[in-house]
Amino acid sequence: MQGRLVAGRYRLGDTIGSGGMGRVWRAHDEVLNRTVAIKELTAALYVSESDQAILLARTRGEARAAARINHSAVVTVHDVLEHDGRPWIVMELVEGRSLADAVKEEERVDPREAARIGLWVLRALRAAHTAGVLHRDVKPGNVLLADDGRVLLTDFGIAQIEGDSTITRTGEVVGSVDYLAPERVRGHDPGPASDLWALGATLYTAVEGRSPFRRTSPLTTMQAVVEEEAGEPRYAGPLAPVISAFLRKDPEARPDATEAEHLLAQAAEGRRPDAAQAYVPTTHHTGPVRQGDTLHQGTPGTPTATPYPPVTGPTASVGHHATGPTAHGYPAGHAAPGPAHPGPAGRRRQGRLRTVALVVAVAALIGAGTAVLLQQRDDGGGTQAGPDPTGTASTTPSGSPTDGKGPGGSVPDDWTRRDDPLGFSLYLPKDWTREAFDDEGELKQGDYSPDGGKHLLRVSVDTAPDYNDPHAHQLDLEVQLQRLVDYRRVTLERGTYRDRDSARWEYTWTALAKDTPFPGPRRAVAHTYISRAGVEYALNMSGPAADWPTTERQFAAVLQSWQERTG
Repeated sequence: MQGRLVAGRYRLGDTIGSGGMGRVWRAHDEVLNRTVAIKELTAALYVSESDQAILLARTRGEARAAARINHSAVVTVHDVLEHDGRPWIVMELVEGRSLADAVKEEERVDPREAARIGLWVLRALRAAHTAGVLHRDVKPGNVLLADDGRVLLTDFGIAQIEGDSTITRTGEVVGSVDYLAPERVRGHDPGPASDLWALGATLYTAVEGRSPFRRTSPLTTMQAVVEEEAGEPRYAGPLAPVISAFLRKDPEARPDATEAEHLLAQAAEGRRPDAAQAYVPTTHHTGPVRQGDTLHQGTPGTPTATPYPPVTGPTASVGHHATGPTAHGYPAGHAAPGPAHPGPAGRRRQGRLRTVALVVAVAALIGAGTAVLLQQRDDGGGTQAGPDPTGTASTTPSGSPTDGKGPGGSVPDDWTRRDDPLGFSLYLPKDWTREAFDDEGELKQGDYSPDGGKHLLRVSVDTAPDYNDPHAHQLDLEVQLQRLVDYRRVTLERGTYRDRDSARWEYTWTALAKDTPFPGPRRAVAHTYISRAGVEYALNMSGPAADWPTTERQFAAVLQSWQERTG
């Protein structure tokens, strides 16, 4: 069928996915001159005429359900049509792979990355539930991870719209049995909590590399869903109690969407959510316990749930390692996080406050308002050198950084050194002014700008950081900032700065007029490292996206001239 024209408009390319219900093709829309994905419902070839009508109704229901959901984590459906007696769905195509593919290829997913993926799936589900749509088939194969870092929930093919009973037949169980909630197996009406159960089972599969309830047959699998607890996860780390909360048998006992998002956000930060412990089963079990398809006799007085061990063994990072289109031809989210190293537990007393403060610090780059910033202009004329991609300043033979001026330096001659009250110094243009924040405690910050915040440099100094890994800290901040309009990660990667581990994060978004006097496309860069004294320094620069070439050169000059506190 390759090369065939469907509906006089869509030219089929290669097949990019297939399943029991149909195939997904890469295709070219010859009217709008764009590449799309088309799902062909091949099941229509093998059913009766009456069932074909039902299948077509379901297909239209899928398109209608997806169209009702307005969220960046839900794939866009462009069209639904009938061709050669069977339905076709036209969707956007973004390169990537499914979570199921990631687990299959790399055995399991790092728990913090899994929590981040879960956050986006949960947000998609909240948007769907708000629109009156239940997904009813959340599973790893329907969670898509795009090469550009997005996460999308796909395939609303068996979604049910609230108040619409025409698509499914009475008594019919639809969905993948591994991920069916107990109430659905029992024949009860599903609700939002049923989708949350499926998300919990999906996250279990992601971190453990196996489905929590799969047995030797669909019947024994459904029996396990109703009667048994999931086996204790070995690799879930801080995500373990969250999964347990989602997998409570009673839908009323599961957390609501708001609490669920809070729990996932904490796990994504590498912190074990204390509130999740309330959902962990603690009843004692004296009967047989099933592990896989084998029964073991329980010990009287032994709890069914024991404390979860830390993450061990190999883990898979997903995101930029993904290549090729997803199995369903849809988009998806987030680059490989690498190992995360949260800070000492004893610092939790103020850790959350500092995390929030740092989010605000980065958020100031978004809605500059009264915050101050670095002007994005070529103050050094043609004398500025290109940016140092490693972020590593030149050093003298003694190992101390140079000021970046003179031959080979990237600091313009007309810049002057500023000794900041926070204990650091750096070179800046003469007309930049500083604005301080009345910060208290261990986190302090200062802003510089010549134009009231249209272009901004913010320096944050944290003397008791929550993380000893700057890359992990930036990943945490990204999770909290991905709600920005049109957010897109450009890069988030590890590096070395002044012989210390560092991380560089670049991203773009669209600032809104209601948030800032400088709306429009913007781009930011953040450079974070921890000094030998244990102080975390984060240098953040933001400006209009059109100014990026100049911004990048200026940021290189700032890093070249930077001097941290020495006493």
